[in-house]
Amino acid sequence: MLLSRKMASLFGKLLVLLALILQNRGDVFGNAVEQKIYVKLNNTAPCVRLLNSTHQIGCQSSISGDTGVIHVVEVLSDLDWVLTAGPNPPYMVLLQGELFSRELMMKIKDSPRVAGVAVVIPKTAPSNGFSPHQSCPNEETGVYSDSYGPQYSHCNRTLWNPLGDGLSYEDFHFPVFMMRDENETSVIKKCFLDHNVPVNGSVPPYPLCAMQLYSHMHAVTNSATCMRRNDIQMSFSINPDVVCDPLSDYNIWSSMKPLNTSGRAGPEERVVIATARLDSRSFFWEIAPGGDSAVSGFVTLLSVAEALAKAAENLTAPLPKNILFAFFQGEVFDYIGSSRMVYDMQKGKFVIGLENIDSIVEIGQVGLRNGSKLWIHSDPISRKNSSVNEEVINLVSGLSSASSGLNVSVSEAGFSQPLPPASFQRFLKARPIPGVVLTDHQSAFNNRFYESSYDTADNLRVSYPSGLSPEQQLDFITDTARSLSEVSTLVARALFLQAGGLQTDLGKIQADPKTVTQMLYGFLIQSNNSWFRSLLSQELQSILVDSPPQYYVAVSSPAASTRLVQYVLANLTGTVTNLTQDQCQNPDKNTGSDKELYEYLWVQGEVSANTSRPGSYCVRAAVRLSKAISPAFELKDYRSTEYSTWTESRWKDIRARIFLVASKELEMVTLAVGIAILVVSLLVTYFVNSKADILFTSARETTTAAY
Repeated sequence: MLLSRKMASLFGKLLVLLALILQNRGDVFGNAVEQKIYVKLNNTAPCVRLLNSTHQIGCQSSISGDTGVIHVVEVLSDLDWVLTAGPNPPYMVLLQGELFSRELMMKIKDSPRVAGVAVVIPKTAPSNGFSPHQSCPNEETGVYSDSYGPQYSHCNRTLWNPLGDGLSYEDFHFPVFMMRDENETSVIKKCFLDHNVPVNGSVPPYPLCAMQLYSHMHAVTNSATCMRRNDIQMSFSINPDVVCDPLSDYNIWSSMKPLNTSGRAGPEERVVIATARLDSRSFFWEIAPGGDSAVSGFVTLLSVAEALAKAAENLTAPLPKNILFAFFQGEVFDYIGSSRMVYDMQKGKFVIGLENIDSIVEIGQVGLRNGSKLWIHSDPISRKNSSVNEEVINLVSGLSSASSGLNVSVSEAGFSQPLPPASFQRFLKARPIPGVVLTDHQSAFNNRFYESSYDTADNLRVSYPSGLSPEQQLDFITDTARSLSEVSTLVARALFLQAGGLQTDLGKIQADPKTVTQMLYGFLIQSNNSWFRSLLSQELQSILVDSPPQYYVAVSSPAASTRLVQYVLANLTGTVTNLTQDQCQNPDKNTGSDKELYEYLWVQGEVSANTSRPGSYCVRAAVRLSKAISPAFELKDYRSTEYSTWTESRWKDIRARIFLVASKELEMVTLAVGIAILVVSLLVTYFVNSKADILFTSARETTTAAY
């Protein structure tokens, strides 16, 4: 009896040991099995959920991901199989980018036979244009309303983005992904052709090729709901489970004469502000090339800042007024950055106040000019004020005077036409301020790919001769670079005159087309290049990629694009000092470092021809970052109609994969067999356990018992 119990105990220990071995090696076995079953798609971009004070937009999957049989839709007639004829719903649609439109997506949205959509964006943009953005951008938070220029509100006078179909502002209950890799797309199509194509009209046999898209979002309903849940979690949980985050980043600003950040400018200080926006977006998360919508404007402003910084050393007399350069983040989402700067000015949290602003010049989309024409837009309502109108006339006159001798001409868009979507509108909401917005369009946008994945270098006509190496492309001055450098020279000279500069010094102000072409290459082609590497610190080299940066504002800050613009601006306008790395990175330790006036940045520098080590140095520049988060979140007014309330949902995981799926019948048979094996195993285990005394009793034990 004793021996039989020992044998049973030993048998149990062996089972436990086997289970532990299998558990320890489970990940290896599991990964091996998973690799044989699934093909992971690693280069995709999802559509994610965004929320504001009233509703939610974007896409999401179910909590376990959505799975469907793949069907390739290359022409509209292919969609009939998905929506009506196909016998194996739900379907996962692999959609050619040329067909990706609001009309088609709304058909898919209304069908219960669709599990998700994977969009193949072609390299060539649609000839008819494509903009998933609103036709009247930021109409709810601009200056025009029922109480201010109602005849201009909601784009009643001018529809700025007529191609905008509002697709990016729809809410889809299924996942939508963008395929970013041609090889992965080819694998999916091959799987479809091998398994899913009907033969002579017959139903394709199992197994079928299927796709699973996983993008479950945690936030629902609107920003007020998700932020309230965040607040509850913060109050009662040690490890709060946050479900959404406000869209936020940093604005970048600089000035010709440094401003003391520890104080506030006196009422006598007059400042001319030059602005541009930094951000863009598209239907898909972090796919925001922003060629004309953002890059053309901020590259021009960077070049303007460089031209004025170089000229400042040789001026006949100092400027009576200061010039402040402001780069705003989050402008696509109801003017996050500009509304925050205005709010800070009103609350005394910025270095200048609204009362210090002399005038504003904003650079909008300027990369797609028709001929040499540049259009000047102003606000017809504020110009009814005689002093504002007089200052606007001076601005227009200065721009016209500055264009002399340049291959660019300026014209007013029309006194009866309102401002286009622009950051300047947020300043006008606070008080009447003289200002103009410069664009490449008189009325509707020239940009036919506004806020889409097609607003790339190709849209800006940035191209290079064949055969050039990346380094040669970096230094090759393109026609677009020449055009934008002309615009930069014009704006720099106009700002100089507006700040009280002498006409005799105007010829000293000239933008550098080589700098412009290097910026266009870095911001539109490839940020990982020798020039950008030399401008950044060693710690920031990781943000450089072998592709263009993306300009979505996001929720983690500072974004890579913000850092790039900050360091480019500092290098273009700052001065090189002889400080050591330790002194540069710790200016508080240095007497007379003027840290209230300047920022100190340690940069890598260029790699010399004689050594592989870069010549690092310290740059001193009056370049600063300021918060670009909507005041609504500081005020906890999550239903605000005055400020942006956009948030981004959090998620656990984003992934996509394809695999072969068996028929329902085979799955049921497999399940039944599995259950039968389980039952038999349980019965055998029970039998062995109940008969252990008999099964494990030996003849030796019987003999011993006889004594």
